Amino acid sequence: MYAITGITGKVGGALARSLLAEGLPVRAVLRDEAKAAEWRTRGCDVALAEMDEAASLTSAFRDATGVFILPPSEFDPEPGFPEARHVIAAVTSALVEARPGKVVCLSTIGADALHENLLTQRTLMEQSLQEIGIPVTFLRPGWFMENALWDIPSARDEGVLRSFLQPAGKLFPMVATQDVGHLAAALLREEWSGARVVELEGPARISPNDIARAFATALKRPVRVETVPRASWEQIFRSQGTRNPLPRIRMLDGFNEGWIDFSEHGRSAVKGTTSLESVIAELVGADQAKASV
Repeated sequence: MYAITGITGKVGGALARSLLAEGLPVRAVLRDEAKAAEWRTRGCDVALAEMDEAASLTSAFRDATGVFILPPSEFDPEPGFPEARHVIAAVTSALVEARPGKVVCLSTIGADALHENLLTQRTLMEQSLQEIGIPVTFLRPGWFMENALWDIPSARDEGVLRSFLQPAGKLFPMVATQDVGHLAAALLREEWSGARVVELEGPARISPNDIARAFATALKRPVRVETVPRASWEQIFRSQGTRNPLPRIRMLDGFNEGWIDFSEHGRSAVKGTTSLESVIAELVGADQAKASV
């Protein structure tokens, strides 16, 4: 039995569907009973658990051949990341108590960065789980291509892609969530000892200009990049309701300045197969379908 957290999301869902297609048993670890029917219909066992509750997680992980951990992301953390630390303590305690056969944890590019930033939440998770004495793989994907979802309105309505990743021609390691889920499923079926890191990016690195071109093709209109001046970031993020924008700003600095990257600049990273163009086309298609309802 493979216990999958985050199963209602894109990565967890792709992972679970991949395992089910292989005829493997899946336990859907959910917060909300209302979302359980779909997964029971697919043949899954269901366990209800909160990611910050050790007792319910222990029950969900018990007797599992493998566990997939998808930590919740806190995009506006308090200083010191107390929200992440609470989840990390609960997950670590549950794994130690339940003793599943192995663990695959969704981490991130930048988990090994030297400077504190928004992704430090994953650094802390890695540090904790590598000490539990259970085989654990930290899957570190690049920037999700699906983050372009937030750019659809301006690209569609104004023909503008406002980019915090810059300069516009700089290539960044990105990957589709589908590829993340499929690799996670493959890793769960492997056998290994100790702790290991697996890095994953897409078939080619991607620039903001590439994203604009993909939008132009999907939207059938010109789309250009406008890079957002760094001096304006704090005011923008605070106007959006962010109370502590520094971690997000430092994360963006890390990508733009190059201190968030894969080891050896990705030469040893696993390469996914899903193209940026297909992801953007799917996002735009879903947006157009929603608008036509």
